[in-house]
Amino acid sequence: MTEDPRVSAARYRAAHGGDGEVGGADGEAAPQAAAARAYSAADRAAVVETAIQQAIRRGEFDDLPGAGKPIPGLCDHHDPDWWIRRKIESEQLTGLGPPALSLRVEDAALDARLDGMRHESEVREALEDFNARVRHARMQLLGGPPVVTPTRDVDAEVAAWHARREVVATADEPEQTDAAAPRRRWWRMRDRPHR
Repeated sequence: MTEDPRVSAARYRAAHGGDGEVGGADGEAAPQAAAARAYSAADRAAVVETAIQQAIRRGEFDDLPGAGKPIPGLCDHHDPDWWIRRKIESEQLTGLGPPALSLRVEDAALDARLDGMRHESEVREALEDFNARVRHARMQLLGGPPVVTPTRDVDAEVAAWHARREVVATADEPEQTDAAAPRRRWWRMRDRPHR
């Protein structure tokens, strides 16, 4: 049976005075004390397990947030940057990350952003800016995921913007059931003499 290397190291230190402790006549007292102080991995694991069991009995792990619920994202595909994505989502940070990802997110929300604009010139300017940033990101050799976001056809997108505006305008237009009888305003009615 081989000797524990820690015991051998303690004996060496005791024999050469590196420990500062002086052994007995045969030099065994100091190494045994050092070996007694040194815990094995099993001893440390037992101490930790005992502390955990005592905390469970005291109820320190009861009613923790998320108890009994699945860990979110545990069954998803392996993503080494999961913690970055989760932080960005929880803090609702924008504009971070490689251009490929930020352009993909911007492309998904571009139609809604265009619908908020009032003039065709603003829409054209926004589309040209978006297309320029996509082309610039494709030319960069900085690494990261490839840029797969397509550029937008400006004229086709402007036509689609006009079509969406017409649909919204017709939906907002109130239906007039009786065209011959316009609605009376309350301020006009108050000026009439009472009968």
